[in-house]
Amino acid sequence: MEDTPTTAVDSQAESTEDLQRDPVRTVILASMIGTAIEFFDFYAYGTAAATYFPTVFFPKVTPAIALILSLLTFGVAFVARPLGSLIFGHFGDKLGRKKTLVVSLLTMGTATVVIGVLPSYATLGLLAVLLLCLARFIQGIGLGGEWSGAVLVATENAPANKRALYGAFPELGAPIGFFLSNGLYFVLESTLKPAQMQAFGWRIPFLASAVLVVIGLVVREKMQETPLFRLAMDQSKVQKSPLAEVFKHNWASILKGTFIMGVAYTFFYLLTTWSLSYVTVAMNLPTKEWLLMLMLGVVLFGVMIVVASLFADRLGRKGVLVTGTVMIIAFALAFPFFLQGKGNVGGGIFFIFVGFFIYGIIYGPVGALLPELFPTATRYSGSGIAYNLAAIIGAAFAPTIASFLVDRYGIHSVGFYLALMAAISLVALLTTKETKSIDYTK
Repeated sequence: MEDTPTTAVDSQAESTEDLQRDPVRTVILASMIGTAIEFFDFYAYGTAAATYFPTVFFPKVTPAIALILSLLTFGVAFVARPLGSLIFGHFGDKLGRKKTLVVSLLTMGTATVVIGVLPSYATLGLLAVLLLCLARFIQGIGLGGEWSGAVLVATENAPANKRALYGAFPELGAPIGFFLSNGLYFVLESTLKPAQMQAFGWRIPFLASAVLVVIGLVVREKMQETPLFRLAMDQSKVQKSPLAEVFKHNWASILKGTFIMGVAYTFFYLLTTWSLSYVTVAMNLPTKEWLLMLMLGVVLFGVMIVVASLFADRLGRKGVLVTGTVMIIAFALAFPFFLQGKGNVGGGIFFIFVGFFIYGIIYGPVGALLPELFPTATRYSGSGIAYNLAAIIGAAFAPTIASFLVDRYGIHSVGFYLALMAAISLVALLTTKETKSIDYTK
C-alpha cells in the first residue's frame, strides 16, 4: 500500500490536536470585543471630527479649514499605531498574547474616555487642541497592539481548515463596533437638539465606551494563553528580540502585508468618515438619515465578512482577495457618477450598499492572511506592524485627502484615488503566495 502524502495542513492538525484550546465561545468573545471597541471608538471620533469638532475645537477659522484641521486630528492615532504595534508586538511575542491584549485594551479605553471629558477651545484655547491630539495619540498606541493580538487569539485556537473563519471573529468586531457607535449617534441625533449635541451630546459615545472596555477586560481575563504560543514556549522558540527578528527575516512580508491591507483602510474611511462630511454638505442629505443608511449597510458588511472567509477557507485567501480588489477598482470609477445632486438618496444607497458588499469581501480573509505571512515567534509583531503601517498609508489622512480632492478637482478625483490604492494592493496580492496550506505551528 502506498503512503499517503502529508500536507502542511495535516501536519499542523497532528501537531496541535492534543493542545488545550479555549472554548469557541470564549475565543469569539475575547477576539471580537477588542476590535468592536476599536471601531466603536474610531467611528465615534470620526463622526465627531466630521460634524462637531470643527466648531468645538476650531471655531476661529473658516468652516472649510476647520473641517480639514478636525480631520487631521483624526489621523493622529493612525500615526501612533505603528509605535503601538512595535511596543505591544514585542511583548506579545515575548510574554504572550493574553497579557498584552489586556494592557492594550486598557490603554485604548482610557484615552477614549479622556477625549469625552476634554474642555473645548472656548475654555482652554489652543491647549484644548493639544490635549485632544495627545489623547488621540495615546489611543492610537493602544490600538496598535489590538488587532494583531485579537486575530492571533482566534487563529491560534483554530482548527487548521478553519483559520479564515476563526480569523473572521475579530473582523466582525468592525461592523459591530460601527453599528453600536452609529446607532448611539442616531439615537442622540433623534432625541437631542443640535445645540445640545454641540454642547455635550457628542461626548456621550466616548464616555459610553467605558462600558465596553470593562466587558472586554472581564472576558480577556478569563481566557488562557493561545495553544500555539504555549507550544512555542515549551519548545523554547520564543524570541528574546522578536522585533529584530521580524525586520531581519520577514521584512518582505511586512511590506506585502502593508500594501495588501492599505486599500481596506482607505475604502472603509471613505465609506464612513469622509462620506458623512461630503453628503451632508454637497448633497444636502440629513446627518441622521445618512447614519441610518450606514447602519443598514454595515449589516451587509458583517454578512460578507463571514461569506468571504468561508470561501477563503475552501478556495484560498488570494483568489478571494484578488476578486474583491478588482471589484473595488470598478466601484471606484463608478461611484462618483452616483454621488451627485442635492438630495440624491438613490445614489447614496448605491454607494453604501455596493461599497460595503465589496468591502466585506476583502476585509474578511485578511484576518487569516496577515498572520499567516509570519512564523509563530514573530507573528504578533509582524502582522501588527503590517496592519498598522497600512493604517498610515491607507487611512490616516484618507478623509482629509478626499476632502481636498473634492474641493480642488471634483468628486471623480476621489474615485481615482481609491482606484490607485486598490491597484497597489492588487500588485502586492499577485506577488504573494497562497497561505491557506502553510504549517501554522512553525
